[in-house]
Amino acid sequence: MASTSPSTTKPNATPDSTSTPAANPALTTTITELPESRVQVRVQVSPEEVESQVERKARQLGRELKLPGFRRGKVPAPLVLQKVGREAVLEEAVRDAIGSWYADAISTSGIAPVGDPKLDLGDLPPQGQALEFSIEIGVLPTAELGEYKGVEVGRGEPEVQEQRVEEEVERLRERLAKLNTVERTAELGDFVVIDYLGSLLGEDGTAEPFAGGEGRDQLVELGSGGLIPGFEEGLVGAQAGDTREVKLSFPDDYGHEQLAGQPASFAITVKEVKRKDLPELNEDFAVDVGFDTVEELREDIRQRLREAEEQRLEGEFRQAALDVAVSHATVSTPPALVQARAQEMWERMLHSLSHRGITREAYLQIDGRSEQEILAEITPDAEQALRREAVLTAVVAAEQIEPSESDLLEAVQPTAEREQLTPADVLQKLRDSGRLEELREDISARQAMDLIAAQAKPIPLEQAKAREKLWTPEKDEEGGAAAAPGGLWTPDR
Repeated sequence: MASTSPSTTKPNATPDSTSTPAANPALTTTITELPESRVQVRVQVSPEEVESQVERKARQLGRELKLPGFRRGKVPAPLVLQKVGREAVLEEAVRDAIGSWYADAISTSGIAPVGDPKLDLGDLPPQGQALEFSIEIGVLPTAELGEYKGVEVGRGEPEVQEQRVEEEVERLRERLAKLNTVERTAELGDFVVIDYLGSLLGEDGTAEPFAGGEGRDQLVELGSGGLIPGFEEGLVGAQAGDTREVKLSFPDDYGHEQLAGQPASFAITVKEVKRKDLPELNEDFAVDVGFDTVEELREDIRQRLREAEEQRLEGEFRQAALDVAVSHATVSTPPALVQARAQEMWERMLHSLSHRGITREAYLQIDGRSEQEILAEITPDAEQALRREAVLTAVVAAEQIEPSESDLLEAVQPTAEREQLTPADVLQKLRDSGRLEELREDISARQAMDLIAAQAKPIPLEQAKAREKLWTPEKDEEGGAAAAPGGLWTPDR
């Protein structure tokens, strides 16, 4: 964190009228820098804010309290305080408000927190006095910039192999394929229409149908591997009108726990055998997909693949250019801070997986590794992520990058369209919720990245790889070969 003194008091300043989120005027923060990229934020909550929260909590409790002579929900706040006790109400009020006060204090302090905070609340104040608490937390380290403009970075040329073009053509043919009924036995690659009834097999040979084990007119592709192992194979060689009994066992990791590992039998009736017929690759096919000729179709595919490849190479080039700046900068990343960032990355991934119904336990079982092993693997990425963020933050400061109002409006345009609001309305919502500064920082970092990439000098990837053999950041750190001019860094590092 940038500071010229070990301790700075930062009272709430009046926000500028265009974009700075309004700080909570009830809070005053004092920031003290600690070793290892940590800070202590001491927060003082005004007596008026404390009493306001106590009053609000007393009114809330009054809606739930039953007292003789008062209707339910009509007990006045002073009587609640007298009945329950001010200290008990204050404790509840602080518990409710501490999260909001914490967020306001961090926002007011202007720090970029890393990891979980250590909160020290201390004693609750008597009536008429301020409440004080402190937060100790890791912060994004400060980067001392080296060279970040005009660095040389390897960049590949977009290349589209004809094999990929033909693969795309075949995918189109697959999408337009037709299933035609055939009078023969089923082969791998065919589709069959079946009815089936599944039963679990007991040790004494009895068969008991299970819930969800029955289906009618089901279309199954033989050889797709989409069903229980052994099911599709048991239908190869069958023809319309055949009945078959297929015996198998559910996999041990089957999704339904009551079926996992259980032996089962399926009584199957084959109703139809269908062959998948691909359309011929001719002018009629080209017309069906919107082109005059097959060559025009191929050229369109070729162009789209080339554009996708150019986007991929551009992304790699931008990342590589940033990594040059990172390799030239001095950034201290204490192990505890790196571990905190690794934990954040792991928790974000778990949060994303939860939206797909995958729990922490399920993922660990599927992955086959412990949480500690996963954290150890992502630790280098966490350290590099901290270095990149620190360098981008330093470039923003060095170049005095400040997103304009039009930049902000453009950034929220997709959200505005989704929520059927104007961009100005979305910005106002962000201001009201105190989240506008987060958007501003994201845009600033992206503009810093744009600046680094725009001024980087692309060189042929072969030349970059040749220089790479002479120098890498690891060698430089280990006291090996001297750094190459321009601090070369390539996308495939």
